[in-house]
Amino acid sequence: MTRAWILPMLFVLCGSVVAAGLVFRGSTGTAAVLLLIFALLGGLNSPLVFPRSIGALEAERRSAADGRPVVFWRPGCAYCLRLRIRLGRRARQLHWVNIWRDPAGAAAVRAANDDNETVPTVVVAGRSHVNPDPAWVREQLSRSA
Repeated sequence: MTRAWILPMLFVLCGSVVAAGLVFRGSTGTAAVLLLIFALLGGLNSPLVFPRSIGALEAERRSAADGRPVVFWRPGCAYCLRLRIRLGRRARQLHWVNIWRDPAGAAAVRAANDDNETVPTVVVAGRSHVNPDPAWVREQLSRSA
């Protein structure tokens, strides 16, 4: 769980150091803006942006019952963030599995990607799709509804 927060904390720490240096130089306004930007970057790369993750086995069970796709992701992944943002509110309808928190999820991703943990990996009807277009994922979600 700690690994998921390393990148967001680095953004906030670096932003704080840069802002402190600017405050000492007398650029308080610029320091505040930069600190806000770094905090925003930290927030976007944190697990807080993503819907609540569940385990891989539970996600597979739910997907079999309702037909919705399963998304395997990890914090700090720019492609996962792109998928999450482009899906908007519909992202909450998917089953999200954080591979850093769930060893079974990481194993499922490695099995689908030649032993690589390439994310996002979206599983629809038992077939894996690596880094699919968000419009395609929305279409798959519409089909399951």
